[in-house]
Amino acid sequence: MNKLNLKVGLIRVLTTEDRDFLNKHGKILQGLFPNLEIESRCIPDQPEGIHDDETEKLALPKILSLAKEFEEKGKDAVFISCAADPGVIEARKILRIPVIGAGSSCASVALSLGNKIGVLGITETAPAAMVEILGKRLVKSVKPKEVDTTLDLNTAQGKKNALIAAKDLKDSGCDVIALGCTGMTTIDIRKDIEEQVGIKVVDAVKAAGLILEYLTL
Repeated sequence: MNKLNLKVGLIRVLTTEDRDFLNKHGKILQGLFPNLEIESRCIPDQPEGIHDDETEKLALPKILSLAKEFEEKGKDAVFISCAADPGVIEARKILRIPVIGAGSSCASVALSLGNKIGVLGITETAPAAMVEILGKRLVKSVKPKEVDTTLDLNTAQGKKNALIAAKDLKDSGCDVIALGCTGMTTIDIRKDIEEQVGIKVVDAVKAAGLILEYLTL
C-alpha cells in the first residue's frame, strides 16, 4: 500500500457511549505509530461485547456493516479490535482494502518471539483464529477466575486473577504469552505480567499496530 499516513477504521466490538473508552485502542496505536490516522466506531446493542459463540454471531452483521462504511468513507484499512477476529474472513471477501484482526496479529507476533505459546483470554479455550495460527506451538490456554467478559477485567480482582493465570502459563512451560482479549490492552496489563511474572507478553492491539504500520512502508 505504501502510504505515509494510513487512514484506519477501527471497530470496537463492545457498545459504549464513553468516548474515552471507545477511542482508547486508537489512541494507544497512534501514540506508538504516528503514521496511523484512526477513527474508532463501535457496534450497537452489545454492551458486554463478544465473549461466546452467540454474541459473536450477533456481532457479525454489525461488524461487516461498519467495515463497509469505513471503506466507503475512504479508509485505507480496517482493524477489528477483538482477539476472536470476528468478521475478518468475511470482510476480506467483500472489501478491497486490508482487514486486520487482533487475534491473528497477536498469534503471528508471538510465534516470532517464542516456541511455546500460552494464551491468556476470557474464554475457556483460545480464540479459533489464534489456535489456527499457533498450531502445535500452543501449549495452553487459560482464563482468569471470575472473568467472563471484557468488563470483568476492569476490576482490581479481575486484574489480580489475570496475573495469577499468567503465572500458571509460565509454570506450564510457556515462554511467551499471547493476550487473547483486547480488553487486556485497555487495562494495560502487559507490562505488569512481564515485570511480575517474568515472561514475554504480546499485546493483541499493539501487535495489530505493527501490521498496520507495515502497510505504510
